[in-house]
Amino acid sequence: MPTRTDRRGSALLTVLWLTAALSVIGLAVANNVRAETERTSTGVDDARDYFIARGAIERAILHMEWRGITDPNGQPLYYVHGQPVMDFDFPSAKVEVDIIPESSKLNINGATPQELLRLLGGLGVPIDRATLITSAILDWRTPPDPLHPSEFDAFYLNQTPSFLPRHASFQQNEEILQLDGMTPGLYYGDSLDNTQPGLRDCLSVYGSAGAVDVNTAQIPTLEAIGLAPEDARAIVQRRTIQPFLDYKQLALIQTELGPVGARLTIGGVSMFTFRATARLKQPDGKLSDMRRTLGALVQMNFPGNSRKLPPGYQILRWFDRT
Repeated sequence: MPTRTDRRGSALLTVLWLTAALSVIGLAVANNVRAETERTSTGVDDARDYFIARGAIERAILHMEWRGITDPNGQPLYYVHGQPVMDFDFPSAKVEVDIIPESSKLNINGATPQELLRLLGGLGVPIDRATLITSAILDWRTPPDPLHPSEFDAFYLNQTPSFLPRHASFQQNEEILQLDGMTPGLYYGDSLDNTQPGLRDCLSVYGSAGAVDVNTAQIPTLEAIGLAPEDARAIVQRRTIQPFLDYKQLALIQTELGPVGARLTIGGVSMFTFRATARLKQPDGKLSDMRRTLGALVQMNFPGNSRKLPPGYQILRWFDRT
């Protein structure tokens, strides 16, 4: 028969086990609460970054609209034609807005086969695959021949869901993703830090059939229009130090490059991509490690535009990337 001492020992062990179990439960609850608190805080910061980035894009658009306003010395107060970056220092965040004219890209509906092959080669695509993609682009934008069906039609009809190519001009950049030989990695690249551009950074339905912007064109685009790789890299190095904002500077570059220099220009005409990267300020004044990138495709209607539209702007599309 258990003695009083045995009963006391069993009770003590029970209490200890219950205390240990409650401690484990308490720690688990505390960890869950901490994790949820951090997740909520991150979500709040992300939302703040989003709206700050969006506001910075809208502010940059207004600065571009006000590009003709100068100080008493004749210096622009808001925007210089061809300026590739605007920096905004808000009370709670800093934002860098990249201004990328669509003229920094080749026009997918007008690029020649030689330009497309050089572009894909500059992106590191093997020649056999580059040839396939170039042929697919030409096929997509070429009217059908009833007597000679396209060799690519069978490929598209075997997809799920099946479809037939447009056999007309590209209407949206994303149509490139449907081409035979195309992959998301080649199309998107790594556009946030520009370490590896994608095809969407070099081709556009709004792109240029003539000169490209010297300040924002990617190296593969510069090679596609005929620049030697070393000349393309030299231009990127020079514009990193100081953008080309003076046409006299551009004229010197064009003279150095010879006939291909005529394929370079400064800035864009009406279509621009504004890409804002926002970072919140911490209580100690340092910037948060979290970045939020937001983009917008914008049509700028400057006074005297060729479309005879009233001055203003239209945001055609938002691009949201965290």
